[in-house]
Amino acid sequence: MKEKYGIIDIGSNTMRLVIYERNQSGRLKETENVKYAARLRNYLTEDDVLTEEGIRVLLETLLTFQDITRHHQIQHVKCVATAAIRQAKNQKEIIKLAEETTDFQIRVLSEYEEAYHGFLAVVNSTSITEGITIDIGGGSTELTYYKDRQLIEYYSFPFGALSLKQKFIAGNVPTQEELKKLSSYVTEQFQSLPWLCSKKVPIIAIGGSARNLVQIHQSLKNYPIAGVHQYEMNLNDIVEVRRLLTSLTFEQIQKLEGLSKDRSDIIIPAVEVFKVLYETVNAASFVLSRKGLRDGIFYEEFFGTPIFPNVLEESFFELAEDYNINLDHVRHVNRLLIQLVEQIRYLNLYSLKNEDMRDLKRAAYVFYLGQYIDEESSSQHTFYILANRTIDGLMHKERLKLALIASYKNKTVFKQYIEPFQSWFTRDEQKTLRFLGALLKFVYSLDKTKRNIVHFVHLEKKNNTVIVHVFCRGNWKAEEYQAEKNKKHLEKVLKRKIELRFHSIG
Repeated sequence: MKEKYGIIDIGSNTMRLVIYERNQSGRLKETENVKYAARLRNYLTEDDVLTEEGIRVLLETLLTFQDITRHHQIQHVKCVATAAIRQAKNQKEIIKLAEETTDFQIRVLSEYEEAYHGFLAVVNSTSITEGITIDIGGGSTELTYYKDRQLIEYYSFPFGALSLKQKFIAGNVPTQEELKKLSSYVTEQFQSLPWLCSKKVPIIAIGGSARNLVQIHQSLKNYPIAGVHQYEMNLNDIVEVRRLLTSLTFEQIQKLEGLSKDRSDIIIPAVEVFKVLYETVNAASFVLSRKGLRDGIFYEEFFGTPIFPNVLEESFFELAEDYNINLDHVRHVNRLLIQLVEQIRYLNLYSLKNEDMRDLKRAAYVFYLGQYIDEESSSQHTFYILANRTIDGLMHKERLKLALIASYKNKTVFKQYIEPFQSWFTRDEQKTLRFLGALLKFVYSLDKTKRNIVHFVHLEKKNNTVIVHVFCRGNWKAEEYQAEKNKKHLEKVLKRKIELRFHSIG
């Protein structure tokens, strides 16, 4: 029996059950994600009492989730509730009824806990070391400011996308006057926090409304790769989506690509909140984190430490497990790469920056991982997997760089891969990516048989020729054949002839 865990998130707008399963490597992966748009916030009276109808919706949804958790025989289920239950004056009665009726014990998160778990999700799934996080729920909005991956400030506003709609918008789509009043109110609220104003850091947004904003923008741009995690937008992008939404009828909004139908009437208030926050913070960028509250709880409950020492290392460890990467082979290739790069720089063969070396080391880790699927088309599989897979700690452009270098086959194939992304890179950047790919392919050929027989490499420049001295322990014929075959890719970028000389060492 595989080890499984469940988390139930009782939000003000949606209720969700997520099931995780521990794989062979000990990692926990999401296997089921069940959502219901319960909209509990709509059942709170003016006196903050959850009505009988609201309690019925809550219990019926929990019983549906119970059927699923029992089917999967899950012993460990965390059930947490946020603003709608937190604000309800009959909270104790609700918790008691849930315990008597279902398998679940509801834990009502405090404002701090809700903000903290959102922060945890962000720092454990992105490479951003300083930022403002925002999570717009149905009935509350949590903000945090963190620096050096440590929580500095937090605040929970008692308004969310649903409650803003209830307060300011009469129909399904706001009038210009209604939107103006909503915007003024949110601006006033945000400006009441001195630590928020003109911070000039990235905003990292979590939750369904932020995800829908990103999906709409990606659809508008015909975005060429998959995934929303760590997708980056600026103020003009947010304004562009806002302009589109406010120009449509409600029926048109409901059919909009990228928008969940159950958010059709609350997406405009949510986008307005993001726009106002961006302006208040004078933000550097707007980034989506697909990981949110549930993931934050998950990190705290099921991992030894709530904050990972290095997000990207965790991601590469996961890739190594998923694709059976030979880490000893990777380490040896990286040693040879460092030797070669140092000499390439010393001999002024090619201008390489520190970030190029960083990109090269990352790509060495996952070079041709597509072999796991199919040897013959390993380059294509490598590019597709790395370009489209969410890699925590890498922004989308960094992920694409990784895919282009790690999948390098030849100039023609490289041009095919980069064609949809011409605007992402300058001509010089494209040339450097080609060089890094060709260099990585060449170095991998020096460990073709994975025996670590090449101990060091020495470069010598003679006129327009680069002599590569390769010092080996053991029979190097397989490595020599492969290196001779692959040196042409380097020759084309360097515009120099490469001569290989293999030597035995005792």
